[in-house]
Amino acid sequence: MYRPLLLTAVGGSLLFAALSAAAGESFVKAPAAQFSPAGSGHRETAIFAGGCFWGVEGVFDHVKGVVRATSGYAGGGKATADYETVSTGTTGHAESVEVVFDPAQVRYADLLRIYFSVVADPTTLNRQGPDSGTQYRSALFPRSPAQEKIARAYLGQLRAAHVFARPIVTAIEMGKAFYPAEGYHQNFMARHPAYPYIVVNDRPKVEALKRLFPSDYRG
Repeated sequence: MYRPLLLTAVGGSLLFAALSAAAGESFVKAPAAQFSPAGSGHRETAIFAGGCFWGVEGVFDHVKGVVRATSGYAGGGKATADYETVSTGTTGHAESVEVVFDPAQVRYADLLRIYFSVVADPTTLNRQGPDSGTQYRSALFPRSPAQEKIARAYLGQLRAAHVFARPIVTAIEMGKAFYPAEGYHQNFMARHPAYPYIVVNDRPKVEALKRLFPSDYRG
């Protein structure tokens, strides 16, 4: 994972503010999904990959209806599901977040809308923000044929509407297992809110969630 350079107290604060403002300009409020069938009524699970899992988890932790968000790895095998190995970019894994949610409060299609609006840039191939490599790719890992259908329909809707200026490269990868990451990665944003990487890259995403989707935001 990208490690920011050490910054002086004053210069660092000014740089954080400048970069955060620049990041805020890049968010796009995606349209509501046209195809959004009701869920099963029971808790469901979805998996999202969109760069460093600290920020992905941090955003979904603030979404009403999300019961739990867990950082981890998806796309590769169990034997290589550890941080050091995944960081080589050779495992097929992407840093991912498993989201358990209550479909009576938030539907999978709603989570997709938030994902494409504030979590990840779907137009950058194998890169999110300062992080590059296949482990930082934008990808969806549907947990059921129903989720896959919703995800494909929403991607088609976004492409047809030309919501983004560049082509969407987000992949849909079915049948991939999820492996939780090491304990020190869990709840990283909540435990380290002043960590430089969080301040510059991830806090603006949570602020964008609050601004663009106030009815979905949970403090």
